[in-house]
Amino acid sequence: MTINEIIKICNPTQVSGSKPDTIGSLTQDSRAVKEGAVFIAVKGTQVDGHMFIDDAIEKGAAVIICQDAFYTETNVCVMEVANTRALVGPLAQAFEGNPAEKLRIIGITGTNGKTTVATLTYQVLQTLGERPSLLGTVAKRIDDEEIDSLLTTSDPIELARDMRRMVDAESTHLVMEVSSHALDQKRVDGIDFEVAAFTNLSHDHLDYHSDIEEYASAKKILFDQLPDESTAVVNGDDEQSQFITSNCSGRVISFGFQSDQPVKCSIKASNATGLTILVDGIEISSPLVGEFNAYNVAQTFLIGRTLGYEDQAIADALKSANGAAGRLQRVQLNDVDNQPLVLVDYAHTPGALENVLQSLAKTKEEHQALHVIFGCGGDRDKTKRPKMAGVAEDNADKVTITSDNPRSEDPDAIIDDAMKGFIHPEKVIRITDRREAIEEAIAEGDKNTIILIAGKGHETYQEINGARHPFDDRAIAREALANRNGNVKNPEVR
Repeated sequence: MTINEIIKICNPTQVSGSKPDTIGSLTQDSRAVKEGAVFIAVKGTQVDGHMFIDDAIEKGAAVIICQDAFYTETNVCVMEVANTRALVGPLAQAFEGNPAEKLRIIGITGTNGKTTVATLTYQVLQTLGERPSLLGTVAKRIDDEEIDSLLTTSDPIELARDMRRMVDAESTHLVMEVSSHALDQKRVDGIDFEVAAFTNLSHDHLDYHSDIEEYASAKKILFDQLPDESTAVVNGDDEQSQFITSNCSGRVISFGFQSDQPVKCSIKASNATGLTILVDGIEISSPLVGEFNAYNVAQTFLIGRTLGYEDQAIADALKSANGAAGRLQRVQLNDVDNQPLVLVDYAHTPGALENVLQSLAKTKEEHQALHVIFGCGGDRDKTKRPKMAGVAEDNADKVTITSDNPRSEDPDAIIDDAMKGFIHPEKVIRITDRREAIEEAIAEGDKNTIILIAGKGHETYQEINGARHPFDDRAIAREALANRNGNVKNPEVR
């Protein structure tokens, strides 16, 4: 990058100081500034980057990009612009050689199902012979290399660097989850999506967004910014779908199982072993369990069709696509009788929990009992706590309430909030210690019990008082299953 190229992208209202001959890396974190760096000061939700401009200069920044007037007696080049946040994405892409232009990019947004649709799409593309990469909640996959993911959607600079690595690894496609936070904070500005998918919208993130309308408007940004040649694949059964696509310039493909949509879908079979659905007359089988997963499978199929693949090839690929870890993931010991069916799922909102429980209630047999174990996260939207309790009580035969990630809150205070949502709290089992709650449920269950451990899914930690402690619902469930079956050592599990 040259200084003149940066000026062209930024279109500054004022430039002062000396223009450097060479340019270093781009950063919005003053702690990462190195000699010759370009520091862009962004007003964050909690911290204003303008507070750290002097630190950046002291560490050797050659260029400062800011939206507040700034004066310095040093020779540093200062560019004043209208909105620094809107420039981070385009600048980051330019610094990395515009890797987004070399990838076919599929973005998936919505409250529930993003991770499953993204993972299924990634798996289908692999089966079809492509070399996709994946960015999302569970993990980053750059070609076949897996990297832990801390955010659903990375900041624009990290995102551009990841894309550069994808291009260098000869990836053909990028499948990425796009969060409402990322859209509101312009983290994906400067990226043209070939396909954008909307799964659904329900109660979530109202600790960040002021209300459901603001939350929906944030999701809508992805579709408002689609180029004419792009395609939106949307769940038409969701009441927000028409609003989400109301200003979309691209082609819109709307599908539905319940309402009259251009692409008609139906469920042919749904049981504990998987799904068979019809999408636009094409029969598709999937190992995923639960009727809510019918939407995820259908959407993945339509994304594949939009990308130009043959219907039958996509359907064949979906037969072996297992979806994401921690999404109704079965935990069991091989060759052990009389064990409960244990499922681990990430459902941590009222809508997600209701979807999972209702699907399991429909697939279970009359003699089976559905036992749900759930908690609510600390330092998050408190209004959803009693709602989740109501959902659990309405849809499960037995309920255990426990801790999730209490973060800085008192776990028992969180449970107290949730308990207000139960009509019959005396029937609810309350065990604050999550490990103990899982162990007790599995010890008391039998072959006629379905146990859903909800809330944490793929997570391998529990966050308490600002620290993350090792904690994996799946590992603890395996241990509990082994213990109830004669202390089996090193059990083979599926």
